[in-house]
Amino acid sequence: MTPEAVIADLTAGADPGKAAEMARYHKAERVYLGVANPVLNDVAKGLRQGLDVPERVALARGLWDSDIHEARVVAAKMLVQARIREDAAVWDLICSWVPQFDGWAVADHVCEAGNRRIMADLTRLDVVEEWTTSGHLWTKRAALVMTLPLTKSNHPSPEERRARERVLGWAAEYVADPEWFIQKAVAWWLRDLSKHDGARVRDFLAEHGAAMKGFARKEAAKYL
Repeated sequence: MTPEAVIADLTAGADPGKAAEMARYHKAERVYLGVANPVLNDVAKGLRQGLDVPERVALARGLWDSDIHEARVVAAKMLVQARIREDAAVWDLICSWVPQFDGWAVADHVCEAGNRRIMADLTRLDVVEEWTTSGHLWTKRAALVMTLPLTKSNHPSPEERRARERVLGWAAEYVADPEWFIQKAVAWWLRDLSKHDGARVRDFLAEHGAAMKGFARKEAAKYL
């Protein structure tokens, strides 16, 4: 399977009206085909099942480089898998995409793939930590969005608990950033953590909440 063949299949289902709406909504300058997400899910699932990991990495790279919105989404979705025996090439490809993020939609699909690789090897947080001081908004945001699975456990392992505290340290540094998407990412992380460790979120808000935007404090405390 080649990138050109996948793009041809996607183009066959294009909807010009929806594509124009998507372009206005997402605002990123690239080609939009107007293909619905359920279709992209099915395409990506078929490719995951039919290709080995090296083949998927090569195809995902080609789809991403097309700079077509739907092709980039499929590229990310192809790499969403919890267990990959040899995953270094997958992680490296995901990391190469992060500096190219220019909006939340494609970035979040990539983060969904990346969070599996982080949970498979928490030492990768060393790389992610470098993103926290980036001058690129979407790279900085990705450090929190890609680590969201660390919020999900009621009984984290000692390693996961240390990783959780590490990311909370990043979030504490982020609260001084007035950028809406950064504040929203902090709030999202805290809100999800509050479902499993409300006391820790209360402590965080007691210490850092005053520096957060009002909407972010409210969102973080939504389930407390």
